[in-house]
Amino acid sequence: MNTLLWTLQGFLAIVFIYSGIMKATQQRDRLVSLGQTGVANLSYPVIRSIGLAEIAGAVGIILPRLTGIVPQLTPLAAGCFALIMVMAIPIHYRRAEFKSVAFNVVLLLMAGMVAYMR
Repeated sequence: MNTLLWTLQGFLAIVFIYSGIMKATQQRDRLVSLGQTGVANLSYPVIRSIGLAEIAGAVGIILPRLTGIVPQLTPLAAGCFALIMVMAIPIHYRRAEFKSVAFNVVLLLMAGMVAYMR
């Protein structure tokens, strides 16, 4: 079970580091063209803030548990990722982006499992 949880944590970290770096560094039009359509109506400061939060969460889902320093932050980070997915699913559903909905559901389940099991 520990190996599975580390695998899930690693996958979530990669996904959210990628997403966070993109949001922190790219223009809105570029993000939308890459499929991150949820940012289409957001201001640049909000997009950048979300990106930085995703990067911080990706670090938080790995480092606390790995180092043993405040390991309670790992399930907290996973729970926050799950919350992000709960908010993202209806946005993509309203836009009929069903592939994104499916991916968000998978990420929600993964993050929920890490939050619950850690």
